[in-house]
Amino acid sequence: MSQTTTASPARSSGGVAARVKQWDGFGLLAVLIVLFLVLSLTAPNFLTTSNQLNILRQAAFFGIVAFAMTLVIVSGEIDISVGSQAALSSALLGVLVVNHGWPMWTACLAAIVVAAFLGAVTGLLRSWFAVPTFISTLALFLALRGAAQLLTNTFPIPIDSSRFFYYVGGSVLGVPTPAVYIVVIFVIIAVVARKTVFGRSIYAVGGNAKSAELSGINLTRVRVAVMVISGISAAITGLLLSAQLSSGNSTIANGLEFDAIAAAIIGGSALSGGKGKVVGTLVGVLFVAVLLNGMVLLGVNPYAQQVIRGVVVLLAVLVNVWRSRRSTASA
Repeated sequence: MSQTTTASPARSSGGVAARVKQWDGFGLLAVLIVLFLVLSLTAPNFLTTSNQLNILRQAAFFGIVAFAMTLVIVSGEIDISVGSQAALSSALLGVLVVNHGWPMWTACLAAIVVAAFLGAVTGLLRSWFAVPTFISTLALFLALRGAAQLLTNTFPIPIDSSRFFYYVGGSVLGVPTPAVYIVVIFVIIAVVARKTVFGRSIYAVGGNAKSAELSGINLTRVRVAVMVISGISAAITGLLLSAQLSSGNSTIANGLEFDAIAAAIIGGSALSGGKGKVVGTLVGVLFVAVLLNGMVLLGVNPYAQQVIRGVVVLLAVLVNVWRSRRSTASA
């Protein structure tokens, strides 16, 4: 006696959800490949080795921050002070080394410690006084840039330390050192996000802070930690840019926060928190870097470039919202 097996609605919806998840993982990668192919055919010198290495170098400067920003966004917070923090770190480096005679590595460590402290303060303000991180980091966005300009009087401070700049701004087997650093930091943050209790706590807090607290997760510890990581990543980027420019400079990293946030959102991180992958952010970083490089090679007006970047971010947010609603409907 034959029996006809009918797929249950739950199983069918589960299959749809699985296919949706699979497409979400490869959709941006497909778009990146198409963009790369289009620019290869239209942008002069795009495929040259020097230009590809330049893309990697530029990607590193905001990619390091973007990986840390992914953790911040997943936790349900935001940090728009990273560009100003990078500028302050660069200014501190110049002032401490040139004006006060500090050893290079001591000055680098001091810049990182200051950034970590400011990140911790932001996290504590969020937990103790319920100050939204958007507000506190907006205040830092203004204050830290001003502090950096006060320290340097808006003039670059030349730094002479060839050994430091070799390890920070040189190359390894022809690959720019910043590109090596971004790979190392990507691996570290990806492991922390997916393979540790702390990483799972970040997703829990971003998904539902009240439930996470009831389950025993220390909200203050998580919020402070992600903001400290964000601050340190900004300081590292400031040091890398200082190495590239051979100076402490208060005018660097303008727009760094927007490129980092854009890469995280394009990579699938939800601004509502609880969702996002560092791997997706990596693809987002490459997408933004290739797009910016291509627009420069094509001679796109700088003001038009800003418009295009804004449109891309808006489209990424709309796609993010659409995917969330689709996932909820198929659940």
